[in-house]
Amino acid sequence: LSPDAILKLIAAETQEMIDNYGDKRKTRLIKGKIGEFSEEDLIANEATVITLTQTGYIKRYSPSALRSQNRGGKGAIGIKTKEEDAVHSIFTAKTHDNLLLFTNQGRVFKLKAFEIPESGRQAKGTALVNLINLHSSETVRSIIIMDEEQDKDCYITLATRKGLVKKTAVKLYQNIRQNGIIAILLKDTDELVWGKITNGKDELMLISHQGKSIRFSEMEVKSSNRDTQGVKGIELKSDDFVVGVEVLSDDADTRQLLLITENGLGKRTDLKQYPMQKRAGQGVKVAEITKKTGMVVAAMMVTEQHIEVVITTESGQMIKLPLNAKSIPILTRPTQGVILMRPKAGDKVVA
Repeated sequence: LSPDAILKLIAAETQEMIDNYGDKRKTRLIKGKIGEFSEEDLIANEATVITLTQTGYIKRYSPSALRSQNRGGKGAIGIKTKEEDAVHSIFTAKTHDNLLLFTNQGRVFKLKAFEIPESGRQAKGTALVNLINLHSSETVRSIIIMDEEQDKDCYITLATRKGLVKKTAVKLYQNIRQNGIIAILLKDTDELVWGKITNGKDELMLISHQGKSIRFSEMEVKSSNRDTQGVKGIELKSDDFVVGVEVLSDDADTRQLLLITENGLGKRTDLKQYPMQKRAGQGVKVAEITKKTGMVVAAMMVTEQHIEVVITTESGQMIKLPLNAKSIPILTRPTQGVILMRPKAGDKVVA
């Protein structure tokens, strides 16, 4: 065959393939220099649920994996934990979000949400030590979702288990090495427990395990470098410790504080019931703490944008409830709350 005849045959066979099997292109062609293409370009920016356990296992999964239930139920298995493990925290993010991971030893690491391996709702997850360079006794205690452009003029405010607080400009966290950087200097027996992004004029609220809280202006805390200690935020008894930290803005008094206790009781309370005080005081009572309620395990500010709440126990049992007046009523400060979940005997709510 002549070269012309070969080309005509190829053209005819190609046209036949197009006619029989042709469809729209499923891939995208991107014009750009070598090295400008990143893994992020291949991943859809969508909502994801991230769960962290106390012994350092992390996973992410689709929010659709959880179905909504009525309050007072037992919930569904959300994560298969080891007997000595428990869920530490659960939150939602977008897959392209930057996550700052703060450890109990006061160091901070940076990850993209999509770098956390995706798994099923009941899977144990991935050990964080495989994703970031943690020391042997180091665990991640707080995760902040950070937008470098939007938050560039803000601060990262940290709180410790013993009630110390400090704030540092976000720009000092931009170059985080693979091995992490120091976020706060801690005394021997203290640990970092929380981190939040603040604008310099916000209010801070600390809530303790034994049901005390204090609300004060962030302006009472001077900005400092990363490698410094904090100042006292709340005066705590020797056996009490901080379980929640909230950042309150101008319209905080129109919102509520959601409280959950060890035995599955909970309530919402208008934030206007929590008076502004000076930093370093003993604060006020958040609830009537009894044997029936157990101690406070979680406290967070909620708004009309919060639609549902997910509660999880030490053994990994989970329940998802609608955040409305029927499920979680608005009650005054010195009350116990209502039963939101019934943990099994020997189990307790942790997040």
